[in-house]
Amino acid sequence: MISKELTVLNEQGFHVRPAQLFTEKAAQFESNVRVRSEAGEADGKSMLELMTLGLARGSRLTVEADGPDEAEALQALAGLIEDRFGED
Repeated sequence: MISKELTVLNEQGFHVRPAQLFTEKAAQFESNVRVRSEAGEADGKSMLELMTLGLARGSRLTVEADGPDEAEALQALAGLIEDRFGED
């Protein structure tokens, strides 16, 4: 298992569109993906669970990937967050 700490940078936070992009990207990988924050933790492949975290701009989170393609999964998912999900 590998993980990376990140900060939500886009203006609107982890709203519906970013959650959808994140789960779609996570689903492309065999590895399990978890997202942890002060608000709790969620399955990175579940849009509903991600939305319940209420991650606003500036929120700190940890993305964890565990499986045969964990490095690729973590790199791709971190890239989405660091690129502000193509917003702003």
